[in-house]
Amino acid sequence: MQAKGNPMIKKSAFSAKQIAISGVVMAVYIVLMYLTQSFAFGQYQIRIATSLYALSAVYPFLIVPLAISNLLSNALLGGLGMPDMIGGFLVGLITSTAVYLIKKFNLNERLIALPIIFGPGLIVPIWLSVLIDVPYRILAASICIGQIIPGIVGVILVKHLQNKIREN
Repeated sequence: MQAKGNPMIKKSAFSAKQIAISGVVMAVYIVLMYLTQSFAFGQYQIRIATSLYALSAVYPFLIVPLAISNLLSNALLGGLGMPDMIGGFLVGLITSTAVYLIKKFNLNERLIALPIIFGPGLIVPIWLSVLIDVPYRILAASICIGQIIPGIVGVILVKHLQNKIREN
């Protein structure tokens, strides 16, 4: 539907588009977690799905849906109860927001990897160290190491998306 003259129609069509994109991204996040759960919940927690946090650099409206995706994946796929669900939501929110701010302030795109590595790597061990009785420093080091791959994948994802956007 063409909405040239009516800004209300244009706005609601855009909101519907955002909702649809959010739903698809949330589904992809959860499916990625399901397919990679054998190593996403291990000692190094290589969570490829967290590379999707990088999408908030290009689409800031995904910040909350990405946080909800983390909450849902922890609830559905072997998280450690309510602390892990709420913590996962907060990590998603903080990490996606940090990614968005890097883009907003026109910082080097490679810096997008840092919140993807250190957001989960330094925040998750706050509660996880208590839940599984592992010292914070050891857990933080292993999670940060595991997040290096998702951080790199996130940077590649943003660069690829921006190239596609420029082409169109």
